[in-house]
Amino acid sequence: MLKCTVAVIVFALASAMPAFAQNTMMKCDDASMMKMQSDMDAMTDPAMKEKKEMASKEMKMAKDSMKAKKMDDCKMHMENAMKSMGKM
Repeated sequence: MLKCTVAVIVFALASAMPAFAQNTMMKCDDASMMKMQSDMDAMTDPAMKEKKEMASKEMKMAKDSMKAKKMDDCKMHMENAMKSMGKM
């Protein structure tokens, strides 16, 4: 019984680590903006047009927030853009 419980806890922690790592890697800087832009440019499938448009709108808001030095808003918009692209 104890082994099973420990195994479940280890599995849950291992599953959660990539999500935490992804959130800490999200930065509001020029390099991250360029990476996101190149990811959006790679979306050439016509079926992804709506996702790409939504991600583009979020990235524009992220860029505007970065210029205004509102880093929390910038990160939020970048995360929304990633979600729109299906990366999160």
